[in-house]
Amino acid sequence: MPPRRRGASGFRGVRVRPSGRFTAEIRAGGFRLTLGTYNTPELAARAYDAAAWRFRRPGHDMNFPDVESLEEAEFLAPPPCLVDDEDRRRHRQVQRRIAIAERDEQLMRQWRAQFPNDVDNTDAFFANLRAQRRSNRRHRRAVAAFELENPNTTWTENDPRWDDIWTETTSDDE
Repeated sequence: MPPRRRGASGFRGVRVRPSGRFTAEIRAGGFRLTLGTYNTPELAARAYDAAAWRFRRPGHDMNFPDVESLEEAEFLAPPPCLVDDEDRRRHRQVQRRIAIAERDEQLMRQWRAQFPNDVDNTDAFFANLRAQRRSNRRHRRAVAAFELENPNTTWTENDPRWDDIWTETTSDDE
């Protein structure tokens, strides 16, 4: 039987992620166990070898045949780079900030296109932006009022669009 093909990383049990990092994984008992994500294919291959030793795999299944014991394989294998809730929260926060920065850049391009010669005239641009938002809010309120008057409404009782009507009627009462 010919030897198994090795992936693009050149090591057994190591796959390249779209981010350019490397994932080590091993199959055991019909399951694929992910061992972690690493910066280099060699580190991921070391993690694979440590797991292969733990599963008592034969020497030809190893990436580095010069390792002679489980202890040596575990010593050479790096700890996995684990992703926890704090990492996810930090990533979401960074993504939000990037989205805000991109929106700011988009608004600045729009402003420069609208006022190419007048760099200091920001009041008109933002007044126009506020007017657009007000118009959108009025449109949503009008749709909500129509749905309220229509007995065959498609909105459920908990639909947030009803809030537009209630805020409008309470502000009119004051």
